[in-house]
Amino acid sequence: MSGILDKERIIAGPGFNRWLVPPAALAIHLCIGMAYGFSVFWLPLSKALGIKDAIKCAPDVGFWGQLFTTTCDWQISTLGWMYTLFFVLLGSSAATWGGWLERAGPRKAGVVSAVCWCGGMLISAIGIKTHQFWLMILGSGVIGGIGLGLGYISPVSTLIKWFPDRRGMATGMAIMGFGGGAMIGSPLAADLMKYFATPTDVGVMQTFVVMALIYFVFMMAGAFGYRVPETGWKPAGWTPPPAQANNAMITQKHVHVKKVWGIPQFWLIWMVLCMNVSAGIGVIGMASPMLQEVFGGSLIGVQAKFGELDKTQLAAIATVAAGFTALLSLFNIGGRFFWASLSDKMGRKITYIVFFVLGGLMYFSVPGSAAAGSIVLFVGAFCVILSMYGGGFATVPAYLADIFGTQMVGAIHGRLLTAWATAGVLGPVVVNYMREYQLGLGIPREQVYNQTMYILVGMLVVGLICNLLVRPLDNKWFMTDAELAEEKKLAHERAAASEVGTSSGGADTIPTGVVVFAWLAVGLPLAWGVYRTLLSVAKFFA
Repeated sequence: MSGILDKERIIAGPGFNRWLVPPAALAIHLCIGMAYGFSVFWLPLSKALGIKDAIKCAPDVGFWGQLFTTTCDWQISTLGWMYTLFFVLLGSSAATWGGWLERAGPRKAGVVSAVCWCGGMLISAIGIKTHQFWLMILGSGVIGGIGLGLGYISPVSTLIKWFPDRRGMATGMAIMGFGGGAMIGSPLAADLMKYFATPTDVGVMQTFVVMALIYFVFMMAGAFGYRVPETGWKPAGWTPPPAQANNAMITQKHVHVKKVWGIPQFWLIWMVLCMNVSAGIGVIGMASPMLQEVFGGSLIGVQAKFGELDKTQLAAIATVAAGFTALLSLFNIGGRFFWASLSDKMGRKITYIVFFVLGGLMYFSVPGSAAAGSIVLFVGAFCVILSMYGGGFATVPAYLADIFGTQMVGAIHGRLLTAWATAGVLGPVVVNYMREYQLGLGIPREQVYNQTMYILVGMLVVGLICNLLVRPLDNKWFMTDAELAEEKKLAHERAAASEVGTSSGGADTIPTGVVVFAWLAVGLPLAWGVYRTLLSVAKFFA
């Protein structure tokens, strides 16, 4: 079985259609992207024992006690640690095993990702059944988090090598899937929980099992759909363009991953990603309460502040805010493809300049639009901000390939994702604690976010400065011809691998119908997710 997964067994033969690789990547990213949507489980899990009302733990049962208790329900704040672990483990596992991925190939990494992500969900299901939260932490938080990291970076290097002419677009398609995973998974999970719920069961355990099985099928199909191009492969009729303003930083050489920790440009791009993500991720977590507290009753045509609304009115504005959150998710996803594709024309450095300058202006405008009571300007600013938040994720792999070369870009990208893990803590801490601090000073709820917006502008200024400092690498950082030849050894041994039989039998002439089917297999679920999200968005405009 291990031979089927080896990198030398998946080198594409003549006639392979490169457009089969993006849906393979999407199949994996749409599954692991459910990490963004795990909050749909928090409320029912917080009532797993009490069903209708949570059985509260005694005051002396803290976080560690909730790991093992079977007599009271978990608090939502405790459950939220799974979400934190997702992104901490994503960044750390991608950094730890990125180099292994380059040697082992995307298929083996994809299979390991499927086993970890889906196996972690099954372990979590056992934890729900036995009411042992430590099993959920181990299953989805730790093992699933490792699967997230490997699954996230598994297609990056491969897509960049298949699409040297459209690096941004190719990675944008895959990483768009990660942003879209929750759009499919959240409504699917809600429907399944409703189906499995009984007077004595909230239905989460069964939902975990069913989703794990569905995800495993899709992720394995994606992993086995991966192919890597032969050494030196180029699209027919394409040659690298001559140096111009927007591609002067694109190198034809390659850096070994073991050197990147010591390269200043790596840390500059690390800060670029960290600042862009920190600013956006903090807003995502507080989008719903922010809209409600800033505009209060005006969201439903009532002239009253948030603190003056009754229970029915609060429920009504919460519904409107849910539509706002859904709208932001669409811009987050669409921005991943739009901005990454646009970066192929503008250049990666200029694209990030746009992110920081335009994003800074948007954040700076928020307090003014809030004071003026302009919901349209307020919402519009955050839609643009979230599009660039997603665009930052999708553009950075191509940025790394431009600066460090394509040979080990997947491993380098894995190390860069430690910036995401850092931002996952930094952004929410700034937004949440500044809110609490402002409230503690007695500042009205509708004004508590003003200072936060200016702090986020400052983060983007730091990111802008770091981006402006990025320059092409000195030749001393690149691999020598001998070092590069060693790294390409597996690809050079294709002929020997062919003697034991490649997965494609030596030639990969793919019928058009297969390509269409592959795109439909990922496109239809994504379209369903967009449809369900638009239903929520409609409530915002109702």
